[in-house]
Amino acid sequence: MPKELNITMLGASGVGKTTLLTSMYEQFEATSRQANLQLKPDIETAAILERYLTQLKSLTYEFKADERTKGIRGTLAVAGPESLPSYRFDLGLNDKKDYLRLQFRDYPGGYILPSDVAGRRFVQKMLRECAAVIVAIDTPALMELNGRWHEVRNKPDEIMTLFKTAYQKLDEPKLVILAPVKCETYMQDEVSANNLIKQIQEKYAPLLDFFQEPRRADKIAVVTTPVQTVGCVVFLKIEVENLNQPRFYFRKTSFNAKYSPQDSEQLLRYLLRFLLKVYIQNRNWSIFNIVREVFNPDAQLKQAVEQFAQGCKTNKGFAVLQGKSLLTL
Repeated sequence: MPKELNITMLGASGVGKTTLLTSMYEQFEATSRQANLQLKPDIETAAILERYLTQLKSLTYEFKADERTKGIRGTLAVAGPESLPSYRFDLGLNDKKDYLRLQFRDYPGGYILPSDVAGRRFVQKMLRECAAVIVAIDTPALMELNGRWHEVRNKPDEIMTLFKTAYQKLDEPKLVILAPVKCETYMQDEVSANNLIKQIQEKYAPLLDFFQEPRRADKIAVVTTPVQTVGCVVFLKIEVENLNQPRFYFRKTSFNAKYSPQDSEQLLRYLLRFLLKVYIQNRNWSIFNIVREVFNPDAQLKQAVEQFAQGCKTNKGFAVLQGKSLLTL
């Protein structure tokens, strides 16, 4: 059996956590082929993500953001914390055995709210145990109308509280990936992409300040990886419906535009870069024991992972905000 590494998704309801995983699943084969790597989902993961992929590929010309993930929240909400589905991918060399299992943990966005005590405890447990966290950010809520709907959609205060509880004392390094999704409109050129980074730094300043406190600064790497989870759409408008709830509308770039996500493989490039650096540092960490058993037996796998990790982007919306020493190979 391959060694298992847990990664947790983090984000409020409807921000696009599962859509993010779907685009990663759809893109990885094409982007990893040159490095001689393969990432294979297990049967259950493939079935779930193929269903979501079908939804994403059948979008109408204009649509509400929630239409892209119809049914996802309902499916998750019926399960208790310990019975929620995991998305499992086995990583290895092409045509060889699998060495590392990446298990992405997802849950209803309502779990991060104070009203759901059991769900909140479950998320805190995941944050403590997982080597990496992917924070999905609803980009239009962050960027439009001076971020008027950012608090409502992205729940940055609740995200902050969860991290403060889980990361009070860190014994091992962590990777935090801030992943803006639905960001196609804001990635048109370098100026707009850099403005996206600026807004993240401003709107998430309390969280970034917490990460940078001396007792944990050297144990946390923080990166921004904007993912164009559909690729062929632009933001259209916001309409406010009942109970003051915003609805975000999008439009395809043309009537026949096809689903074409971009940069979702960057999540894995940064994750593998982080694991490779942990291996190089050779510390007495449990995460090191996992990657040591993965990389030591097969130098070819280590070389393939290193080649793939070299493709991490560092400009046009992508940046290392903290912890370069944990990512420098």
